[in-house]
Amino acid sequence: MRIAVLAPISWRVPPRHYGPWELFASLLTEGLVARGHDVTLFAAGDSQTSARLSSVIPRGWSEDGSVNPKVAECLHISEVFERASEFDVIHNSFDFLPLTYSGLISTPVITTIHGFSSLDIVPVYAKYNDSTFFVAISDADRHPALDYLATIHHGIDMGAFTFNSNPGSYLAFFGRIHPDKGVVAAIEAATQAGIPIRIAGIIHDEAYFEKEIVPRLDRDRVRFVGSVQAEDRSSFLGGAAALLHLVDFDEPFGLSVVEAMACGTPVIAFRRGSMPELIVEGVTGSVVKDVQSAAEAARTLGQFDRAAVRASAVQRFSVGRMVDEYVAVYGRAIAESPRPPSNVPVAI
Repeated sequence: MRIAVLAPISWRVPPRHYGPWELFASLLTEGLVARGHDVTLFAAGDSQTSARLSSVIPRGWSEDGSVNPKVAECLHISEVFERASEFDVIHNSFDFLPLTYSGLISTPVITTIHGFSSLDIVPVYAKYNDSTFFVAISDADRHPALDYLATIHHGIDMGAFTFNSNPGSYLAFFGRIHPDKGVVAAIEAATQAGIPIRIAGIIHDEAYFEKEIVPRLDRDRVRFVGSVQAEDRSSFLGGAAALLHLVDFDEPFGLSVVEAMACGTPVIAFRRGSMPELIVEGVTGSVVKDVQSAAEAARTLGQFDRAAVRASAVQRFSVGRMVDEYVAVYGRAIAESPRPPSNVPVAI
């Protein structure tokens, strides 16, 4: 198939440190190319890919302050839709805005919905519900007003994460430093458990970091290690006794949860969003209701077989499985499209 993958342009594909949507676009693109498909990746100009790369800006707007995000995004999205006749299918990994172009072309558009930043955006998805195709990243994130072609859990490159049977004595927090991500809850759980915690991630809310996190740091029991580069994720997550994922919102998926499990590291998470789908209770981690129960779970980490944690992650969340499921979705979308692809001749 001739496939266009429309990635975000906030960060490079793949991202250097943060950028879960960009990471998804990279893993999917490389997997499709490996299967022999003709793939064009629409992404920032410094992206690294084995596919054909199309870009309208040299660097992502989060990494280049000279770029006007809205202008760049308009040019970026229009580029793929103006070239729609070159493709059998367009895979939108950019959120809701590209859908507003979809009625102007006949090429099927598949959108991976990475979550809803606000309920205000749902009407855009609803408008194009009958003319495009949606994929959910978890059953928990399906919106009742929308129809979905499939739920496809994210996959990761298992080869990039090394199994660690002898972790360190710290708990890990890994994610954006933002109130939604539950950094304070993770610190409190670790403190109650009497186990040191290391906090890694980019600071998305400076005021929150200065007011709520900095006063709790002590350079010993509670340490902030900053942003972790992609190549260092394995050592950070694999070196932890457990990952604390005590988020304060309904998590659509949670790549760090799967990445930790790929290292053999169990996960302790609040029962929010997709967590019960990702975590096999008592095998790959614990789903808990509050900080106190998270602390209790952290004190009983010896019950987990880290080899079994890794094996479960490999079986359920490999990138190969994800790519195969998307290829199947593309085939269904082409077959079920209410309009024939624009590059397929129509018999008269």
